[in-house]
Amino acid sequence: MITAPRPSFRDLLAAEWIKLWSLRSARWVLGLGALAVIALAVQASIDAYGAWPTFTPMEKLRFNPMTEAFSGLSAVLVMIGAGSVGALTLAGEYASGLIRTTFIAIPARLRVVAAKAAVATGVMLATGTILALATYGVSQAILSGRGVGASIGDPGVLRVLAANALLAPVSTLIGMGIGALLRHTAATVVTVCAVLVILPTFFKPTVHQWANDLYALFPFYVWRTCLSLVHPRTEPALPTIAGSWLVFALWPLAAVVLALIVVRHRDV
Repeated sequence: MITAPRPSFRDLLAAEWIKLWSLRSARWVLGLGALAVIALAVQASIDAYGAWPTFTPMEKLRFNPMTEAFSGLSAVLVMIGAGSVGALTLAGEYASGLIRTTFIAIPARLRVVAAKAAVATGVMLATGTILALATYGVSQAILSGRGVGASIGDPGVLRVLAANALLAPVSTLIGMGIGALLRHTAATVVTVCAVLVILPTFFKPTVHQWANDLYALFPFYVWRTCLSLVHPRTEPALPTIAGSWLVFALWPLAAVVLALIVVRHRDV
């Protein structure tokens, strides 16, 4: 009896790459989303450039040029878009029934999920890095006309750029984990938006430290209140830089582990 050779992990990566780019919705989300985020950076920077002479001394002192390049709205667009693409990588296959064919061809489910996670992470890390650098470049080119741009070597700038770039892959893996759990495209996308964006927007520092600790478990919250700031505030109610990076690391890790467990132990 002749058995077919076991596909290598490189073969799985190639297959998942083809699947990802065959999704027309993924291409539209990435393309239009990137243009929208860059357009927001241009518009915000032009507005700040024009309004700079009217700023009060306190406003000028607190001005953060990095938020003009990559605002909270930009982060929302990136997280929703990347989270939706991550959701489609698994939930989309379950919804279409393609996952049955995939697991018949490759019974090693964990290797399939690992390949999906690797491809999605690589694509979204590249996308996030391009967006972070592009928005920074166009924004600082505009703001430098007022002498208020941020140099790449200024304290905190590289950290902010890294946090901006990581929003996409972090959101993608979270979307993948939720997609593995729910297996329904629309429900997964709605849940991804709720977990990544809607819930954290209701949170703000309070006098109750337990509540602050709870809020600091959300990636968008720690990005908005800490990692997006060149000079983060150090109030006890706000997340620390170390704690914020830990949140950025644990969410995608937990999502991938969840996806591996669910796919392995649940029937197609």
